[in-house]
Amino acid sequence: MSRAQPHKWISLLILFLVHLLHTSHADVGSAAQYPPPYLPTACYGSDPSQFPSSNLFAAAGDGIWDNGASCGRQYLVRCISAARTGTCVPDKTIQIRIVDYAGSVNSQPSASATTMVLSQTAFGAIANSSAESINIEFQQV
Repeated sequence: MSRAQPHKWISLLILFLVHLLHTSHADVGSAAQYPPPYLPTACYGSDPSQFPSSNLFAAAGDGIWDNGASCGRQYLVRCISAARTGTCVPDKTIQIRIVDYAGSVNSQPSASATTMVLSQTAFGAIANSSAESINIEFQQV
């Protein structure tokens, strides 16, 4: 075996690792859920057309609220873990729209100080709805 071959494998490994680092742009956070009523919201007031027909929406926590600039942003969200094994729906990613601020939602979230508070529909799409909170991976689209 020549000396060039080990260097070749090291170079390929480095290229692979660089590729992995560039393909993941998601953040990790936590999510709770909240029940209706959902109106009015901090973003769009009492306008019912703010909600996507899928009912996949959320209120932004302090970490992503950005003084209201997050209103209308859309995120890909998936459950990555929870306190209880089996809570997450495996390989399920949803796209949600930010319509409210978590600090001012009209109904009590299932947990406080989370990155996002998901609608009941959104939460139930990626996790067992009996969970208080979940750990999520999210990426703005």
